Amino acid sequence: MTEQEFRQWLADDGIDTVVAVEREPNGSLDTHTHPFEARALVIDGEITIEAEGQTRRYGAGDIFQLGANIPHVEHYGPQGVRYLAGRK
Repeated sequence: MTEQEFRQWLADDGIDTVVAVEREPNGSLDTHTHPFEARALVIDGEITIEAEGQTRRYGAGDIFQLGANIPHVEHYGPQGVRYLAGRK
């Protein structure tokens, strides 16, 4: 999915807040939650998310979603990660 398609998909679902996120190489965030639903398009690098008993890796062009208040852990690849996140 392209950035333009991603933004349109979010807009079609009423999500108008989109933020650019960049995380450091080989970094991580311990277990945490967000008070919003998040949908993200990976632009560069990779992110691995552990949530609800599953571990998934996402690279450039992939989309990941997390519901509000879902505990999760994030790990970033050797080049870090850059993604666009829509928040609802």
